[in-house]
Amino acid sequence: MSALALRTRAAAAFPALSIPNYRRYLRGQSLSLVGTWMQMTAQSWLVLTLSDSSSALGIVIGLQTLPVLLLGPYGGVVADRVDKRRLMIALQTAMGLQAAALGLLALSGVARLWMVAALALLLGLNNAFENPARQSFMLELVGRDSLRNAVSLNSTLVNVARVIGPAVGGVLIATVGVGVCFLLNAVSFVFVVGSLLRLDATALDPSPPIVRAKGQLREGLRYVASDPQLAVPLLMMAIAGVLTYEFQVTLPVLAKGPLDAGAEGFGLMTAAMGAGAVGGGLWVATRGSTGLPSLTRAAALFGVVMVLAALAPSLPLALVALALVGWAMVQFMSTGNATLQLEADPAMRGRVMSLWFVAFQGSTPIGGPLVGWAMGWLGARAGLGIGAIGCLLAALLGLAAWRRAGVRGGAGAPAAV
Repeated sequence: MSALALRTRAAAAFPALSIPNYRRYLRGQSLSLVGTWMQMTAQSWLVLTLSDSSSALGIVIGLQTLPVLLLGPYGGVVADRVDKRRLMIALQTAMGLQAAALGLLALSGVARLWMVAALALLLGLNNAFENPARQSFMLELVGRDSLRNAVSLNSTLVNVARVIGPAVGGVLIATVGVGVCFLLNAVSFVFVVGSLLRLDATALDPSPPIVRAKGQLREGLRYVASDPQLAVPLLMMAIAGVLTYEFQVTLPVLAKGPLDAGAEGFGLMTAAMGAGAVGGGLWVATRGSTGLPSLTRAAALFGVVMVLAALAPSLPLALVALALVGWAMVQFMSTGNATLQLEADPAMRGRVMSLWFVAFQGSTPIGGPLVGWAMGWLGARAGLGIGAIGCLLAALLGLAAWRRAGVRGGAGAPAAV
C-alpha cells in the first residue's frame, strides 16, 4: 500500500488529526501526561513508604479528589463563564509549581505524610476548576463531527502515557528516588502551557460565555436531572467512580502484598492497563459509538474483566487481565464522555462535564477510603472485586434505563438513545 493511501486511510479513521490546533494540543499534552502518570506512581509509593498503610494511601488520594467532589460543579459554572483556554493556561502553570514543590520536599528528605497530603489537596483544588474547562474545551477545538474521534484519541494518549509514565516512574523510584519523578513532571507542564499559547485562536469555535448570575449551579443541576440521556450516564459513572476507579489504591497494595512485585511490578501493572487502554481507545476512535446502549455494553465488559483481574493468581496473569481492564475502562469512559458532550447544550456544557468529572474523580473521597478499608479487612484482591461489582451495577442501571426508553418510545427507541 502506498504512503498516500496510508495517509488517506489514517485521515478517514482519525479525522481529528487533520485539525492543526488539535495536533498542537495533542503534542503538548503528550509529555505532560507522561509526567502526570510518573507523579501519580511516585506519590502512591511515597505515601506507602511513609506510612506502610493502604488506608493512609486511600485517605491521601481521597484528599486529592475531595475538592473535586465539593467544588467540581462550581468549576463547571466558572468554565461556562470564562475563556476556557486562558483558564487552562493559568491552572496548568499552577499544577507545575505544585509538582516542583513536592519534588523539592522529597529530594531534601524532609517530606512527611501531612505535607504530601496537603499538596495533594492543593492539586485537587486546581483540578476542580481545570478539568471541566479542559473537557468542555474539546468541542471548541475540533467541532461536533470530530468530537468522538478526538475524545477517543485523547483517551488513547492518556493511556499511552499510562504505559510509559509508571514504567519510567518505577525505574526512577528504584534508582534515583521519587523526587526526580515530581521534578520531571513539573518540567513537562512547560510543554502543555506552550501548546495552549500557540493555538490559532481564529480557528477555535468558543461557546459564548454566560453572564454571571445567581442560581447558575442549580440551573445546571436541574438541566441534567430533567434529561435521562444526561442523568443516567452520570449515575453510571458515579457508581463506577466510587467502587471501580480506585486503581491508585488497589494496584500498589496488590503489588506490595499478594503478588510481591515491588515498585517495578507496580509500574508494570499500571503500564499493562495503559497498554490495553491504548488498544481500546484506538478501537473506540475508529469503530465506537455513543449513546446509552453502547455505554451499557461497555460497563458490562468492564465488570467481567475486573473479575478476571481480581482472581489472577500471579503477576503475568494479572498483567494480561489488567490489559483487558484497560481496554474496557477506556471504552466505558470515552463512550460516556462523548455521549454527554454531544447531548449537552453549549451553554451548559461546562456544568455537565464538571458533573462527569465529579462522578469520575470526585467520588474518590468516598471510594478511596472505603476500598482501602475493605482491603485492610478482606485482603488486597477485594479492592478489584468491589470494582467489578460497581461496573456490573452500572451496567444494570443502564440496561434498566435502556429498556424503559424502549417501552416508552417503541421498538426503535433504544437505538436512538
